[in-house]
Amino acid sequence: MEVTKDITIEDLVDEVSGSVRYMMDQGIKCIACGEPIWGTLEEAAKEKGFDDEAIEKFVADLNELRKNPPEDLTGGKHIEAKPLDD
Repeated sequence: MEVTKDITIEDLVDEVSGSVRYMMDQGIKCIACGEPIWGTLEEAAKEKGFDDEAIEKFVADLNELRKNPPEDLTGGKHIEAKPLDD
């Protein structure tokens, strides 16, 4: 599936590994904030003030990410869990 500006956020998250991290890094919080956004990539980007040129870059970057998914989907962030006391 090719990423376009008209892809829904739901499809983007389902189809492109690492897309949530990428979008968060751009200032567009998809689902990690606990308040999912619906609509298209273009709508989400415009809502955050991005212009058409920035949206074209997002599309290109996300297509590259789709072709070459990151090995570490967490973006290098790891959480250390401590065992619960019994």
